[in-house]
Amino acid sequence: MIDQRRRTVLALIVLALSMPLGLISQEEPENGRWQARSMVTTKFGIVATSQTLASAAGAHVLEMGGNAIDAAIAANAVLGVVEPMSDGIGGDLFAIVYEAKTGKLYGLNSGGWAPTGLTMETLARHNISKMPQAGIFSVTVPGAVAGWEVLHSKFGTIPLDRLLTPAIYYAENGFPVTEIIGGQWQSAVKKLSATTSAAATYLPDGRAPKPGEIFRNRDVARSLRLIAAHGHDGFYKGATAQALIAKAKEDGVEWKPEDLADFKPEWVDPISTTYRGWTVTELPPNGQGIAALSMLNIMEQYPMAEYGHNSTRALHVMVEAKKLAYGDMLRYVGDPHYSKIPVTAMLSKETAAAHARAIDTNHATCAITPTELAWLAQMPSADTIYMSAIDRDGNIVSLIQSNYASFGSGVVAPGTGFALQNRAGLFSLERGHPNQLLPHKRPLHTIIPAFMQKGDTRIGFGIMGGWNQSQAHAQFVANVVDYGMNIQAALEAARFTKSTFDGCDVAMETRVPASVVHELESMGHKITPAGTYSGRMGGGQAVMSIAGGTHFAASDPRKDGAAVPENPPFQNAGKP
Repeated sequence: MIDQRRRTVLALIVLALSMPLGLISQEEPENGRWQARSMVTTKFGIVATSQTLASAAGAHVLEMGGNAIDAAIAANAVLGVVEPMSDGIGGDLFAIVYEAKTGKLYGLNSGGWAPTGLTMETLARHNISKMPQAGIFSVTVPGAVAGWEVLHSKFGTIPLDRLLTPAIYYAENGFPVTEIIGGQWQSAVKKLSATTSAAATYLPDGRAPKPGEIFRNRDVARSLRLIAAHGHDGFYKGATAQALIAKAKEDGVEWKPEDLADFKPEWVDPISTTYRGWTVTELPPNGQGIAALSMLNIMEQYPMAEYGHNSTRALHVMVEAKKLAYGDMLRYVGDPHYSKIPVTAMLSKETAAAHARAIDTNHATCAITPTELAWLAQMPSADTIYMSAIDRDGNIVSLIQSNYASFGSGVVAPGTGFALQNRAGLFSLERGHPNQLLPHKRPLHTIIPAFMQKGDTRIGFGIMGGWNQSQAHAQFVANVVDYGMNIQAALEAARFTKSTFDGCDVAMETRVPASVVHELESMGHKITPAGTYSGRMGGGQAVMSIAGGTHFAASDPRKDGAAVPENPPFQNAGKP
């Protein structure tokens, strides 16, 4: 019996060593498994989102013969209806697409720019001395619809009007509000009540819908129908554009028709670094993805696997690396069309080694970030969706879409049915800063999709949540690479987040052992407990392919969603 057990353990070790890291299922200990959910596993496609109706809509598109890009557009459109505080056609969109037939990665930046009338002089005339976080002065031109258009034009196989059908259906006929989304809705009542059009759209009967209640939004259904019929012009020209321009004028900012009609997304070359043999990819500035890569470069200077997962030494290194990486990001990142950003230097291993030498391994450092950007610490909690999709051919879409704050700016143009984002709140009013506010300029951006690969193993992943994202990406990568977790376990594992850019404060989920928290506090970290599966840590999704064509997906229990697989065609299954 003992010999048989030893032979079984030896066989498992040999199997684990022969399989790519990130795929291995952890050996189940005697007191239970390491993770709460299993990965979804299939030879066909999978769509993973933060709301199950959206995941199912994307999977249905795959069953119709669509590819991962078609499925991502359909699922994202549904998310804008069923999770309206986090995303929608009033927000921005970023994506990384892996094309299986060529092995090429494509990056899409569909972050909107500041309208003509949103200037530092306009703010000064209104006695505004720092960027507003709500209202029309916080609004940039939405980029999501333009992002759908170019993704569909380059990769799509199913007509756009058919891809938007599920979202239009749920908008017109209604859907039951889910648990976490319902709670977020309740917390936004004060903000939505501030304007008549926002309240009329999102507070039926004067209150937020409760979980299980049916919510309809026929205004956004009409806006989606215009997009289905006319594509880009159905949003950036015509009735919707006119409504946005009129609302901006009413609230005190000039939007010209060209601010909308001339906006175009940008295909960009992704940036990457290597981490212990894996290639990890993010989008370039104006996003914060460079901070995730910088953080990994610093972590690579330390034996993280030897330290152990969520050990005192490992967490100390990651928190300190976060401060250093984010300090560089805040100092240099803005719209690259307006200033030169030292991407190569920021991503060099030499820079990482210098940062690593600056870390005191025995004490927390509480002052790293440039002080002129301390205002960013007061940014609102961010609401965003991240989703990923894979199709039967192995194409992968890693997509993120956001309003920034809950219901964005709180501004809803009458009759449109969607909230406008508040991305302009991320601009700086410091003259000469790379992130200074200017018309038709894009702000430093928080939302980032990600991708990682080693050999034939490819993972599209992301974790939403404002400034949480880069640090959460680094933790996910370490979970897969350093600690051998599969993608579901890597998402579920307890995380930390530091939403500020100075000081020693850090929030940490209570699943981190109390002894570790005590040791970190003795080193100077100020730990705030954040619950078991805390929304402060963001919510992630992931899809993965390996050699042989098996596909996997994972969904974060910190959200309402799930990874839903495509059903194969069963028509001939019963025939002899």
